[in-house]
Amino acid sequence: MNAPAEIRLPEKIAGYKTFTLGQFTFARDEYFVTITWPAKGQRMSHTISADAFLRAIMRDVAWGFFYGLVNFDAVFGTRNLYGKVELFAGRYNEAMHKNGLSYVETFDSPVAMAKFKEILADWVNAGFDPFAAPAETGNTAFGEKNGNNLDAINRFRVATKRMPGLEGDSPLRDDANGFPVNRAFADVPQDEPEIRAEPGFEKELHAFNLFKYLSRSDVTWNPSVTSVCRNSLFCPTTEEYILPIIHGNDRVEWFVQLSDEITWEISDRETGRPRARLVMKPGDVAAMPADIRHQGFSKKRSMLLVWENATPDLPKRYERGELKPYPVDF
Repeated sequence: MNAPAEIRLPEKIAGYKTFTLGQFTFARDEYFVTITWPAKGQRMSHTISADAFLRAIMRDVAWGFFYGLVNFDAVFGTRNLYGKVELFAGRYNEAMHKNGLSYVETFDSPVAMAKFKEILADWVNAGFDPFAAPAETGNTAFGEKNGNNLDAINRFRVATKRMPGLEGDSPLRDDANGFPVNRAFADVPQDEPEIRAEPGFEKELHAFNLFKYLSRSDVTWNPSVTSVCRNSLFCPTTEEYILPIIHGNDRVEWFVQLSDEITWEISDRETGRPRARLVMKPGDVAAMPADIRHQGFSKKRSMLLVWENATPDLPKRYERGELKPYPVDF
């Protein structure tokens, strides 16, 4: 966080536009993003590396602000109120909030979403992909404005109804539809299961090779829904480098490590105080409590299955204390 100051950001820096949303302003230069907000009669400011900011805001846009908190870092982020969204600066930073330096403003979700998309469209340079690992997109996030990459930020978001590959549902990934095997998963078998359904059940029985499906994921840290059973969602994903956001839960999440390894830093959802460090290896299962925030680190591209409970009233039930923040008593 920078020192309090009267900050007037120019309308354009290094070719990048400066944006305003409510009392927040967002500006970027060759290397950094600067966010300002009002507190104690002044303007506070905070600086984030441009690539980290773009990776985080890309997740907010792709996930529709996701469940609970999307902390871009220890200061700035968003809280999904499902229909509305809070933008916060310092609210979940214990020192800033106690000293009156935090700020929260609520927007209709479509309004905030439209502004975030404008920012991405202007600030993502040609060649930079906020969904890709650093080894795949290099340092193209930096420097003066250089074109754009609308194809990367406007990827088609798969909306699976029951399971990929079923008739009328989302397609399986293959070379033919633009999903080659990722460089890290060259040894993953690509065969599909054989399905023999009784006559009349050909459209009801279905199976596919999940490891093949994941080996062809073109993004990192971005769950894809692969099975839907009412409010129970299986959302596997491939992970490499650092989860670009620190996710603050508003429900319990279940993690199943399918391959390789992820280290998770776990902290208190409200204050950010450290709670635990968890190393997950293939076959490990973990339940992330409803009152924590977490960030993952994967030094090699790995596969993770996230099981989400999308029951609409869960966040309020946890807030009212009707449910324990963890799923099991030992």
